This record gives sequence, structure tokens and C-alpha cells, in this order.
Amino acid sequence: MDPQISLSVALCLIPAACCGIVEGLATGKAVEAVARQPEASGKITSMLMMGLALTEASSIYGFVIALIMLFS
Repeated sequence: MDPQISLSVALCLIPAACCGIVEGLATGKAVEAVARQPEASGKITSMLMMGLALTEASSIYGFVIALIMLFS
């Protein structure tokens, strides 16, 4: 395998690797926000889900691009 392809695939997988860290930080901040303002938990939860969905989408896009580069 060409070393440039291997490096490119590794760079495409950086979002997939960082996804867990970002989601953990976001969830922690959401828990802190609900602890401070329990009456706003519905709004905080909906915003958290939107942010987690965008984070997961970034991770999945990086993974799919890596697979395309690896097998094409």
C-alpha cells in the first residue's frame, strides 16, 4: 500500500477518534447545566441531542471517506 494513502486514511480518521472526547465533554456540560437549572432540562436535552448528532455525523463522514480512499 502506498504510504501517502495510509497517511491520508489516518488523517480522515481523526474526527472518528476525537468524537468520543467531544461527546463526553458535551454531555458533562449538559449535566452541569441541568444541575444548575432543572427547569430548562428539556431545552438543554434537545440542544445536546442536536450537538451530539452533528458530532456523530462528522465522525461517520470521516470514516466513510477513509474507507473510500482505502478501497478505491
